[in-house]
This record gives sequence, structure tokens and C-alpha cells, in this order.
Amino acid sequence: MNTTGQALAPKPKAWLARQPILTNDDKVFGYELLYRASAEATDFESNAEDATCGAIDTLNLLGLDVVCDAQFAFINCTHEMLLKDYFLLLPPEKVVIEIHETAPADEGVLAACQQLKQKRYSIALDNFHPNDPRESLIPLADFIKVDIRKNSAEQNTAIANRYAGKSCRMLAQKVETRAQKLAAMKDGFTLFQGYFFQRPEKMQARHIPSDQTNSLRLLQAVSAPEPDLKAVEELIKHDASLCYRFLRYLNSPLLGLRSPVESVGHGMSLLGGLELARFIRAVTILEMGQEKCSDLILSSLVRAKFCEALSAKVDHGKSDLFLMGMLSIMDSILGVPMGVVVEGLPLDPTTKAELLDAKIGRDSRLTPIYRLMLARELGDWEDVTVLARKLNLSLPFVNRSYNDAMVWAHEMTGISASNK
Repeated sequence: MNTTGQALAPKPKAWLARQPILTNDDKVFGYELLYRASAEATDFESNAEDATCGAIDTLNLLGLDVVCDAQFAFINCTHEMLLKDYFLLLPPEKVVIEIHETAPADEGVLAACQQLKQKRYSIALDNFHPNDPRESLIPLADFIKVDIRKNSAEQNTAIANRYAGKSCRMLAQKVETRAQKLAAMKDGFTLFQGYFFQRPEKMQARHIPSDQTNSLRLLQAVSAPEPDLKAVEELIKHDASLCYRFLRYLNSPLLGLRSPVESVGHGMSLLGGLELARFIRAVTILEMGQEKCSDLILSSLVRAKFCEALSAKVDHGKSDLFLMGMLSIMDSILGVPMGVVVEGLPLDPTTKAELLDAKIGRDSRLTPIYRLMLARELGDWEDVTVLARKLNLSLPFVNRSYNDAMVWAHEMTGISASNK
């Protein structure tokens, strides 16, 4: 293994997505990074080495704090990449190198893994299965990832019982329902990855909890076609936590305001209507989701900002795309059906209907925008290409808008967290 610190070739486009990896109590442990890149913006075909180089390059560009919220980054690694030293460009404490299932457990791979461990990188064996030829690498593995759909229940149990220990954690992949997660937990898996987190099961609640109504009332006031600024000011002033956050936000270097703030009303006038609405929408979702794991909150803010960027380029009628993106995951944050979420908001009937239609997969005018938002989040590059063309959007614009949205959402949540 070369240890001289070989430089990466520059990657002009960063098409990075992430999928969360959760603990038993649904806290985010880390993210698997999904990357595609090519010299042509319309081509999303990329070999595995390009994908790994691109993920590393994007991590260096944006930083682990933004891409992974300072959690672990799980990065796929082929046989060829393992024998190179690209990973040395990343901080070892937060990087997990996933050894691809096609990598042979030969002397070269074994030596490379030993050197990575010495440099304090973590190692995962991806798509591990019964009679896996990489079994000789088990002593070096910190994580074993198992696609629970490919094996029988008995095989999953046997793998977990055999390899789980203090030095090696079992990670269940392709977990799509809560029932599958519970079964994997019973087998001994302690980490979970799959669509059950991004696509939550239907909630049975029929009313929004009383302690959330204040936030929704403020969201409703600021989302009106002609907001009553006096009413918004009173709502802010009657919520001590929100008022404090608002005044601290006015002092943020993100805004660069030079005039001292004399009152809440004065601060509102300094921000202006658009920036005020943006702040209110962001902070209300943070408050309503304070008992939820951070990935739901961040997803909502990223979606909102991304859709807002698209609004200047696509036909969306009178619908507020920032609000559509933010509300798209609000049912999961509040633990109530989407119909209950939108019921009390001053959205026009068309927007309400289109948001509900998009949520259940029924076509509407906003469906292509909604689908593009989800495709970009999940790294479904084929769908991103098709939908971007349908909306007459350039792929570099789509990607730049998403990366900017990630940075903005991280800044917003960072400010809020510092004031709790």
C-alpha cells in the first residue's frame, strides 16, 4: 500500500447523496455516501473507482461536518481502491471503509487493511453472506454489513450470533419496514440501514399534539399571502425560546447586519419579509422536531431550500416550493398523517391537493419537482437525469442547488443548536 499521500485528480462535478445508518433507538450513527460523476453532465454512468474518488473529493470540498453532520462516513471501496492511499486524505476517526464483496481476501488486501487499521480507520465488510470468502478479514472488521433480504431468517441469526462482539458491530442492510428492523434487533444487529427511515410507516395519530400548535400557528401566519406582521411579532414575543433564537439569528455572520436591533419589530424590518419567512419556517420545524433525530430535520430544511432554488426555473403556479419541500417530511416529524399537517395551513386548495398527491405517488403538476427532490436526496441518478430534462433544468444547476441547500441547512441547524 502506497503511503506517500497520492493526490486525487480533481472532480469537476460532485453528485453526492447519503443514506442514514441508525442505531436501535433511531439515532443517526453515520451515512453511506452514494456518488456518481462523469465528464459529461448528462452521463451518470461511473465506475466504482470514480465514485469513491468523487466521494472523497466532495468530502474534502464540503467537509464532514456538512456532508455527514460530523457522524461516520461509510465509503465503498473496491479491490483496486484499497491498494491505493486515497483514504489518507480523510480524517480517520470518522471514516469507515467498506470492503466490497468482490474484493479477494488475498495478502495484498490483508496488508492494506492492516495499514488502515494502524492509521485508525474503521473497516466494514459490505454485503457479507454465509460462507463469505472474506472471513479471514473478520479480525480486522469493525462492522459487518448484511443484506437481510438475501438470506433466510436463520442465516441472518447465525451470522449475527457468530460474529457480533465488542469489537465488531452488526449492520442490517435493506431494512424496509419496522417489522424487519425489530427482527434484526432480535437477531443481534445493532445498526440499521434502509428505506424504513426515509419512508416511515403510516402514523395512527389523528391530532397534532397541543404543544405543537403554537409553532404551526406562527407558520400559518408567516405563510399567508399578505402576512399580518404585527401578529407575527406578537407570536414571536410570546415564545421566549423563539424570541431568543430570533435575536441571536439577527447577530449571525450569515446575515451581516450592521444596525443594532432595537426590538423584535425592528429586527423583522431589518430582515425583510422573504428572509423573515425563511427564518420562521426553519426555526418552527426545528422546534417541532426537537424530539426527533437530526436527519429528519436536516432533510426537511435541505428539501425546502433545494425546492426554493428550483422555483426560479420551473413552472409552479402560485405554489410555494420552499413550503412544499419543508412539509414533505413534516408528517414524520410530527407523527401525524400529511392530511392533518396541511389541514390548518393557509395553502391554496391546489397546493394542498398536489402535496398530498405527491406524497402518495399520484401525479399532479408538482409531481416532477417532488420526484426530483426525492431522487436527488436518494442518489437515484437515472431519475435525476430524466426529471431534470423533463423540467428543462441543467444537471449542474440541480447539483449546485442541492449542495448549496445542504450547506444552508447545516448552518441553520448549527445556529439553532448553539442556542438550546
